[in-house]
Amino acid sequence: MWLRDRSGTEPVTARSALSVRRVLSIIALVLAVAAAVFFVVQAMNTGEQVWIWEAVIAAVVAVVAAVDLLVLRHRRASGEVEGRRRR
Repeated sequence: MWLRDRSGTEPVTARSALSVRRVLSIIALVLAVAAAVFFVVQAMNTGEQVWIWEAVIAAVVAVVAAVDLLVLRHRRASGEVEGRRRR
């Protein structure tokens, strides 16, 4: 397996920042959903097309953050911890 063939200079005890990535994804998800709702309300009140595009962009960011959280959950459930699989 490729994990055994280490050719880099990284330390053996190197750890990934999955917990930081999780926190940032949660923050991005909450802010993007709030922004999407705000932009939809603005679009309904003003009738301007630009608010719809802003809402779409915020919704895409929310979907990306949600998918990232699902990937992190899958990694944790499958036993992949800090970049390595349990044996």
